[in-house]
Amino acid sequence: MTISDSPQTPESISLPKQGFRQFLKIVADLRLAIVLLLAIALFSISGTVIEQGETIGFYQANYPEAPALFGFLTWKIILILGLNHVYTTWWFLSLLVLFGTSLTACTFTRQFPALKAARKWQFYQKPRQFQKLALSTEIKTVDISSLTTILEQKGYKIFQENQAVYARKGIIGKIGPIVVHAAMLIILGGAIWGSLTGFLAQEMVPSGSEFKVNNIIEAGPLSQPQIPKDWGIRVNRFWIDYTQDGNIDQFYSDLSVINNGGEELKHKIIYVNEPLRYNGVTFYQTNWGISGVQAQVNNSPIFQLPMAPLDTKGNGRIWGTWIPTKPDLSEGVSLLAKDLQGTMMVYDQKGDLYSAVRPGMILDINGVKLKIYQLIGSTGLQIKADPGIPFVYTGFGLLMIGVIMSYISHSQIWVLQTDEGGYIGGKTNRSQVTFERELLGIIETLN
Repeated sequence: MTISDSPQTPESISLPKQGFRQFLKIVADLRLAIVLLLAIALFSISGTVIEQGETIGFYQANYPEAPALFGFLTWKIILILGLNHVYTTWWFLSLLVLFGTSLTACTFTRQFPALKAARKWQFYQKPRQFQKLALSTEIKTVDISSLTTILEQKGYKIFQENQAVYARKGIIGKIGPIVVHAAMLIILGGAIWGSLTGFLAQEMVPSGSEFKVNNIIEAGPLSQPQIPKDWGIRVNRFWIDYTQDGNIDQFYSDLSVINNGGEELKHKIIYVNEPLRYNGVTFYQTNWGISGVQAQVNNSPIFQLPMAPLDTKGNGRIWGTWIPTKPDLSEGVSLLAKDLQGTMMVYDQKGDLYSAVRPGMILDINGVKLKIYQLIGSTGLQIKADPGIPFVYTGFGLLMIGVIMSYISHSQIWVLQTDEGGYIGGKTNRSQVTFERELLGIIETLN
């Protein structure tokens, strides 16, 4: 005995279709799109206000638990919600995907049908049809050939069937919203692609050193191919230009892109707002520091000591180091510097100020001659790769074009010639006053 499958009823077959249509209706709802857009804007603002990609210590210092910012925003909340890397969190990307789905559904369920309806020829064959138009009138005589000539001169496309005429212009205004939606989808796709495949890194590199990108702060799950492995950067020189009153005017980095064999592939001097771009990776000049100092004790070889930033409690930036003056390291002096202009302060072992020196000067201290040669600057570079940027720029370009197209009025005019005379009427989706004047001018010409 066999059991046959029960036949599917029309109701069971239509259930998936009904569910899909209900889903489209919900997703394509303009109110949902507005809510999603506001949410994306709100979280984007939070990503601008809250520093992104910093260390845990930074957030602990700037967003303590007591007192909490706004009464609730602490470093723990920031880390739990991912507000320290908003644009790569799963929930922000989910918002982008959901908003893109809403745009796509709206495009196919509303914009394309509206365009199809606008392109369809619609002839009015009965006088009562003109009564539905906000702007229509009855005229005594209608010369179809003269009328079509006038309409063509005003840019209308003419369709005629017997004694009925349909004319339209500005169909591009109906295409504009579709272009706007497509542009926004391209922007969203570019943002998502950039989050998945891009990376952000920071490096502090002493002048004269070479490095490869290692200090990755943020990286998408598909970013490995973007991180350079067969080439690196050499910092040929770093320097700062100062104003006459001693303030920083601009800081520069002379960079060379080199392959693994040390061969130079590209050379450029960068500064703020003038980065180096190579193979999809951009190097921005963002910071600077003092990495070391070169010194000599009596006739010893010139040696280089590292300098570290000191905690000034927010009162400027100072770097310091300790220079031994005896081989057994039993005595030494402290050297402090606040910039690369050359003036350095020397303190003895008691912590008292001994002297101010400049590069090349010799000090007699602790029974030795100490000569300070030069400070070694370091450049702070922000390194970024975002393969989604070309898509975002393309989307913004299309967005501007689509917005301009959307402002073009879609105007329609109907004419019907009868034995007693005729009827003429029309409508437009914007610039109502201008259209009324145009239609009245056409009617006066016919009379």
